[in-house]
Amino acid sequence: MNTNLPLDGLTVIDLSQFLAGPLASLKLADMGAKVIKIERPGAGDLTRSIYLSDTDVEGINTLFHAINRNKLSFTADLKSEKDLEKIKKLLSKADVVIQNFRPGVIERLGLDYESVKLLNPSIIYASISGYGISEEWRSLPGQDLLAQAKSGLMWLNGNEDSPPSPVGLAVADMLTGHNATQGILAALVRKGINRQGAHIETSLIESILDFQFEVLTTHLNDGNRTPVRSKSNNAHAYLAAPYGVYETQDGYVAIAMAAVNELGKIIDSQELAKFHDKQEWFSKRNEIKAIIAKHMKCQTSAHWMKLFVSADVWASEVLDWKTLMKSKGFNELDFIQDLHLSSGEKIKATRSPIRIDGQILNSTIPAPHVGEHTEEIITDFKL
Repeated sequence: MNTNLPLDGLTVIDLSQFLAGPLASLKLADMGAKVIKIERPGAGDLTRSIYLSDTDVEGINTLFHAINRNKLSFTADLKSEKDLEKIKKLLSKADVVIQNFRPGVIERLGLDYESVKLLNPSIIYASISGYGISEEWRSLPGQDLLAQAKSGLMWLNGNEDSPPSPVGLAVADMLTGHNATQGILAALVRKGINRQGAHIETSLIESILDFQFEVLTTHLNDGNRTPVRSKSNNAHAYLAAPYGVYETQDGYVAIAMAAVNELGKIIDSQELAKFHDKQEWFSKRNEIKAIIAKHMKCQTSAHWMKLFVSADVWASEVLDWKTLMKSKGFNELDFIQDLHLSSGEKIKATRSPIRIDGQILNSTIPAPHVGEHTEEIITDFKL
């Protein structure tokens, strides 16, 4: 366990479930905060039983382990007045609270920001929702795929003739978790200056819209033109050739921004070398990409990467996870950590991507069992 982390001494009460809220509290835990995860007696967080993968460790989904490591579990029935009073006492002594209940629920429980602020005026209170203050969408389920669908993001992925394609990760949830963390940390800085609390609000839809800020800014100022994806090898609907992923004899290579005519000289393609006009890299994007795609299939990924590295072309071989984890570069990052389970077994997980003063933020503490720390917390906080 690391010591002297920047959030040592802070207490976070995490009332959230699923991914976005627990991701925010995970980031705070990795930076030293004591995160108390509030769970239902018996079943706990719904993520324990809604299976997102078919791999269990000690009877718990691996994704629950990934998102809830390094936390304490406290069970409380929020419909019980006795348990609710314990939660209110916890909140009165906490620094941060995170919640992602559906609209109206937190108010009925009497745990909304205005109510908690009466108990703890300097509390940093983070609310995460599906659609923010939008009345039209307020009652809709706040779920990642649905937020991606509403946001327009799906029309940026895949080739021109492809149907709308989602990102293959819960990207709306993850971005929202990071945005909540950013807001919480900013509020903690202000609290350190003037003791003022804050209500931080973010949502899946706002996070996924913000994720598109570059291309949306273009869209808002180019006459609202619809984005046009490449016919093939699409990687960015707005960028010119050669930007894309190309098949080789034995794999794939990604090529980012490059002068098309210079790329032609490097890969020995006379057809490409004639494209000197930068405007054509946009207007004739499909034609240029087709030429590159045909040419790249003639040699191996290693052949092309040797040429690209020597010519300082922005390119990379496309690695699968197995190849990535065998690479020297990945292993130098020391990105995998062991979590020590109560059974004596270990589970491998990724660590925080942040280093502070050269120190990796890692921990051996796994996700807790339901209510594992309830009695300890009752004693420590005199509930």
